[in-house]
Amino acid sequence: MPIKTPAKKSLGAALKRRARKPAKELAAGKRSLPKALQAARAVKGKAKALDAVGIRVIFQRLHDANPEPKGELDYVNQYTLLVAVVLSAQTTDTGVNKATGPLFAVADTPQKMLALGEDKVRDYIKSIGLYRTKAKNVIALSEQLLANSGGEIPRSREELEKLPGVGRKTANVVLNIAFGEETFAVDTHLFRLANRLRIAPGKTPLEVELGLEKCVPKEFRRHAHHWLILHGRYICKAVKPECEKCVLAELCTSGDKRI
Repeated sequence: MPIKTPAKKSLGAALKRRARKPAKELAAGKRSLPKALQAARAVKGKAKALDAVGIRVIFQRLHDANPEPKGELDYVNQYTLLVAVVLSAQTTDTGVNKATGPLFAVADTPQKMLALGEDKVRDYIKSIGLYRTKAKNVIALSEQLLANSGGEIPRSREELEKLPGVGRKTANVVLNIAFGEETFAVDTHLFRLANRLRIAPGKTPLEVELGLEKCVPKEFRRHAHHWLILHGRYICKAVKPECEKCVLAELCTSGDKRI
């Protein structure tokens, strides 16, 4: 089944629309907080993970704010999704989209990318960080895909990670978006929120990822990493989180909380 380019109205926009309502208004009409969350608020700042009830409430709120979240990278098929995610390392999605729009218009398959060549690929993506290395990786992974799988994108993390420029996080994004796998791509935003909200505290991205695998309720696993990444990007920011707009404000026990 072909993969569609994400709609222009991103989850970020949806979150911002939802965020216009103050936290206390969002809470109106809801049941009282579970006792576990009330207790957690009383010991604000301590590094104890939430229990299953608290975690479920958090993901239910994020689901209610946007039931079908979408990633913000533009792509036209599984191959261009892979390329876009590889290019997104240490670069904003917006910056990647500006470069890949023209690139994917002329090269949306491994064959076309190889025909374009490394020098021209580099010219298309020179506005993004590490563009020289990324151009080499795009050409190398295209060659490897053609040689090993007839140009098809592998459906396993192990095989994806064998491709140049593809690490565990990139593989998890591709598996989640392209194939609907329940994976957790731990970027800087997700890592911060998993610790700040005490969902899956961890000292490394892998520790957080494994923690999420254990604690996220089944019905929320498909979209969990999108909710957390984009909530962190637009609302629960590293510096000056916009707590007054947050749908999770009354649940938060973080020492970074501003209300």
